[in-house]
Amino acid sequence: MSMQTSNQTTTQSSPKSVNSNLPQNISDTAPNHGGMPTSSPAYHQPNQERLISTKVVIIGIIAVIIVIASIALIIFLAANYAPEMEALRDIMIIALALESCIFGIALLILLVMVIRLVNMLEFEIKPILERTNETISMVRGTTLFMGDNVVKPITTASSYAAGIRKGLKTLFGDPRQNIK
Repeated sequence: MSMQTSNQTTTQSSPKSVNSNLPQNISDTAPNHGGMPTSSPAYHQPNQERLISTKVVIIGIIAVIIVIASIALIIFLAANYAPEMEALRDIMIIALALESCIFGIALLILLVMVIRLVNMLEFEIKPILERTNETISMVRGTTLFMGDNVVKPITTASSYAAGIRKGLKTLFGDPRQNIK
């Protein structure tokens, strides 16, 4: 008996929880004079997603702090350790020059690959497409020939035979019924 009463209370409490999200009266859903919804609890949506998550904001703040600290460190080092900073600057210039050379080589390799792709399209794919078009036109001609010379006469003869059969059936009746 206790199981039945607990099941009944569960089923009775379910409709209340479903209807609890609905507005209780019409004034809860009516917009104010500015066309904006009122600040009633019916318009509060707890499942609404934020445009920017707090994790992204925290990461952005940390990144800004790191950039500001790096700039302050560079200014401090430039003021107190000028010869070492000049050496570091020269090393960075050399690293950037090497990086530019690597990017130049990568662009040349990319250019060669694009040229090979264009050649492949022009000399390998284009002939295949031309042969495919020839085959399609041949198939189209064959189907037109078969339609005009084979299928059309057969359908014409079949329609004449059906017409003659229907005419004879109309004039003389159904031969199957006449035999009985």
